[in-house]
Amino acid sequence: MPELWQAHLTFGLLAFIVTPGFGFGRGVQGLRLLLLLGISFIPVDGLSLAAYMRSFTDDVAITTLVALAFFAAVRLGLMAMPPQNARVQLLIAMAGLALFLYPATMGLSYLDPYQLGYAPRPLIAVVGVLALGLLLLKNWLGASMLGLATLAFSLGIKPSPNYWDYLLDPFIALFSCGALLVYACKALVRKPMPA
Repeated sequence: MPELWQAHLTFGLLAFIVTPGFGFGRGVQGLRLLLLLGISFIPVDGLSLAAYMRSFTDDVAITTLVALAFFAAVRLGLMAMPPQNARVQLLIAMAGLALFLYPATMGLSYLDPYQLGYAPRPLIAVVGVLALGLLLLKNWLGASMLGLATLAFSLGIKPSPNYWDYLLDPFIALFSCGALLVYACKALVRKPMPA
């Protein structure tokens, strides 16, 4: 099942993040993560649980996989959550990419940005500048997500030949746009009313 490595990893990381940790220590949490990765291989009617999940989600983008791994590391106590401004910077970058790609792919414009992913040199240059900007802002998570997605594309570790499939999926796009809306609503609520 080497072709399903990403589905198993996604299943295990996602299950680890969304299930409660019950206040156990780092060692037990690590064992819980390994157990959840093992559960992803349990077959049901000839397909593993990870394969069932993949049938609904397809393979997630590398950026999503890196984010899941990061949040699992935070949950294990290996890393600290980045400050709010770094999270907002990352959400803006991912939402910007999503708003460039998805409306056009749904037929809302004549531009076809998905086609750019098949000959992605200009797109890689733009993402490289974006990653460099995040790096200059000391946003290590954002720079890592974009950098590792580009590295994965250059190594061809996913079956897709399109660079966009390494950068974005509907889950990270919806999460980024939704989280930005939540931040904006909270900022509006906190804003003092003029006298």
